[in-house]
Amino acid sequence: MHERTVSLFRTHEAEPAVMSKTRVTPLFTPAVSGAARISLSEVLSALSYALDLTEGATAGHTMRTCLIGMRIAEQAGINAVDRSALYYAILLKDAGCSSNAGRMASLFGADDHWVKPRMKTVDWHQRIRLAITTAFTVAPGRSLRDRADRFFTIARTENMTRDLFLIRCDRGASIARQLGFPGDTAEAIRSLDEHWCGLGYARGLSGSDIPLLARIANLAQTIEVFHDRGGPSAALKVARRRSGTWFDPALVRIVQSWKRDRKWWTSLGGDVTAAVVAAEPSDRVINVDDDGLDAVCRAFADIIDAKSPFTYRHSTRVADVARAVAVQCRVTAAEERRIYRAGLLHDIGKLGVSNTILDKNGPMTAEERTVMERHPRHTLEILERVTAFRPFAWTASLHHEKLDGSGYPFGLSGTAIDLASRILVVSDIYDALTSDRPYRAGMPEQKAMAILESERGVKLCPVALDALDAVRLNASPQRLAV
Repeated sequence: MHERTVSLFRTHEAEPAVMSKTRVTPLFTPAVSGAARISLSEVLSALSYALDLTEGATAGHTMRTCLIGMRIAEQAGINAVDRSALYYAILLKDAGCSSNAGRMASLFGADDHWVKPRMKTVDWHQRIRLAITTAFTVAPGRSLRDRADRFFTIARTENMTRDLFLIRCDRGASIARQLGFPGDTAEAIRSLDEHWCGLGYARGLSGSDIPLLARIANLAQTIEVFHDRGGPSAALKVARRRSGTWFDPALVRIVQSWKRDRKWWTSLGGDVTAAVVAAEPSDRVINVDDDGLDAVCRAFADIIDAKSPFTYRHSTRVADVARAVAVQCRVTAAEERRIYRAGLLHDIGKLGVSNTILDKNGPMTAEERTVMERHPRHTLEILERVTAFRPFAWTASLHHEKLDGSGYPFGLSGTAIDLASRILVVSDIYDALTSDRPYRAGMPEQKAMAILESERGVKLCPVALDALDAVRLNASPQRLAV
């Protein structure tokens, strides 16, 4: 029995309401001699597209924010160590956003991807304008009475905004620490939405009490949002208007000096991937080995699973089960690792699915099912952006395919689905059946296996099923109780 199966099979106790204790996996340790090294900036830049999906932001938002923030930092005379901390803080600034998506969708009665972009452009200090924006955002398509009820529920919910930002910022900082980034990176993420005047969130810091890196990141992300919607003039206007309230006036003066730099503003409109990788301080470039890359995959698995309370630890469990099944199938060590990573990130495309669908207590409509069935395509598109992830991107995207061609989104059948993908399919279904969902409680293992067996050789691979059953039966009572 493979050691990693220690937490694969469990009794059906209620899942914790909060994430488990952070697992710190430093990325800054020297590589084993001869081990391959991968650019961390390339990996996180590409994965930032998944975080953009979570926020309903325009693709590339995070990377453009990074370029803006790094230019501010350079002109502000920030040293290389702090610029490196800022660089990764911006790339991971939205790592905690999936954690509040479900609550936001529930409060607003609307697609979280609809709500978040609309709330980003309003000045929270202008209460009347904030109220109007909220009123026009809640419960779209519902009756006026329903919308009014939803609006007043939000208005009466004490500390709602503070709590939403606290969840996001603390979780994002935790992800940064989980990956072994320095405290300055984590604190920049934790304080991302603090405002110069003290009316920001979540701790109400003001002025120089706000970490400088957080002040830069907040200004940079706001400039990007308004530049994306209205060009340089809109970006400069919002910076000027919010100087001294949202933003550090000294940093705003730096941004205002870019007014006539048309070439630079224009460069933000194209593919900025290479520019972002090049923006990492040259004497602080971070490369990771295979263990470091696994740590990145695990961190993003946590981000994915935080999207819904019903997917807590799902990706990690699927990855662990799939790896144990792969070992049972006697695959090579390299193939085992490939399957494990595919399991961790197979649902990354779900970051683009609204929580109104993910958390729905009942059957999906045809339209909702169509949206849901797109998520493996999103998984493929995101993972193929990362050079190091291309070897398992296709496998990860096939986790809903079936041998008889009845699966989705590609409708593949037979030998078009390789063993690695077949292993991932049965591992994903097994965990889905034995886990609680909005519409049902998790099934006992024996019942779940009976359902899987009913599709043996028709929809599901006999080899993968035999290996899964062997792994399950070999789990000790102590492991079953974990």
